Amino acid sequence: MSELENLVKNRRSAVIFEEGIEISDLELQEMFALNKFAPSAFNLQHTHYLVIKDEEQKEKVYEASQQYKVKTASAVIVVLGDVNAHHHIRTINEGLLNLGALTPFQYEQESQSVTEFYESRGRFFQREDAIRNASLSAMQLMLIAQDRGWDTCPMIGFDSEELQRSLDIPDHYVPVMMITIGKKSESKQRPRGYRKPINEYVSFNKMHAE
Repeated sequence: MSELENLVKNRRSAVIFEEGIEISDLELQEMFALNKFAPSAFNLQHTHYLVIKDEEQKEKVYEASQQYKVKTASAVIVVLGDVNAHHHIRTINEGLLNLGALTPFQYEQESQSVTEFYESRGRFFQREDAIRNASLSAMQLMLIAQDRGWDTCPMIGFDSEELQRSLDIPDHYVPVMMITIGKKSESKQRPRGYRKPINEYVSFNKMHAE
């Protein structure tokens, strides 16, 4: 079994965390330094992560979610998608322009093209795309954490408006999910749930009749 196969098969969402386990800022920074290579549309890097370790801040997250694992996790990572990510296309591509990988004409053309792509599709699409891209980044982060011996659990059970208000999250960010991270309690781990066989969730060339 390859390292990747082993990693994917062994990653489990942690139901209960061991209490009192600390995770250092340095370890988290190393994970994020690797995670920045996650794919994103037009390399806009829509994702922003808000790491919550402070107990007072964690209590605000608990109030918005009412999920006990927030209290026992080493940290809670709020995954945010930036609906205004396309506003930064010029800054994102400046490096390529300075390196000569883009000519000034190509730089202007791409900047205008990406801006028009998002603006013409409106706010609903911008929000959807922020969620799509943040989700890609979040899954990769969980695999990186697993590889480094940490357990995670993606969570969608929370009041987005309360979370945004209590943590002072700017309006142009949409809370996509929360990820609790720590060391799972092995004694209380559930058996793995049912997984569909391939023929139930994969179609080749045309959809299956239902």
